[in-house]
Amino acid sequence: MSGQEATRNVADKKRRSFWFDPRFAIGIALVVVSVLGVVGLVSAADSSIDVLAARATLTPGQHVTADDLVETSVRAGQVEKLYLRVSQVSSAGLVITRTIHAGELVPASAVGSATGLQLTSVVVALNSTLPASIGPGSRVDVWSARQDDSNSFAAPTVLVPAAVVVRIVEQKNLVAATTGSSVELLVPRFVTASVLEAIANGAALSVVPVDLALGQ
Repeated sequence: MSGQEATRNVADKKRRSFWFDPRFAIGIALVVVSVLGVVGLVSAADSSIDVLAARATLTPGQHVTADDLVETSVRAGQVEKLYLRVSQVSSAGLVITRTIHAGELVPASAVGSATGLQLTSVVVALNSTLPASIGPGSRVDVWSARQDDSNSFAAPTVLVPAAVVVRIVEQKNLVAATTGSSVELLVPRFVTASVLEAIANGAALSVVPVDLALGQ
């Protein structure tokens, strides 16, 4: 074998050795994995969608429009089927069917129109101080005590069970503040006449929370 052939054989062996070097294959694999990881992160970032959250506490029967809601980006997946999307809010607005607290994502199942036809809003002046635990969205029993001919009050009874507090009405003066609080309530339409009758007849009205957890 000539010196030239020997040199060529050595060069061929080096090229074959380099080509099949495991370290080279491992390096290629690491590069591929890195690229796929970056692509996956970019794809995940691009898969977010906008759903709607409550700008303030929303109560059953409340009519809301886009102004009452705020867009929030969340990861795509099944959430677009669970939560309200911007495209689902018409110019006519929607009716809330259960309490949704401020900042909470609005479930698609919590909007509709039937509840708005079954509930109505009334403002009730109370004869007692409102408990601190009661606020917008609270469920309360409305108790009524009729005033009799001797200017005393009969034993109280539940006038409306599980009414929903829409808001606490701010008192305008000190005199009003000393006589109790006023609240706006959502009540079933079929008891509206009874509530208005109790108010007109000067019955003593109070509210008691019904959804407090035991031990709190």
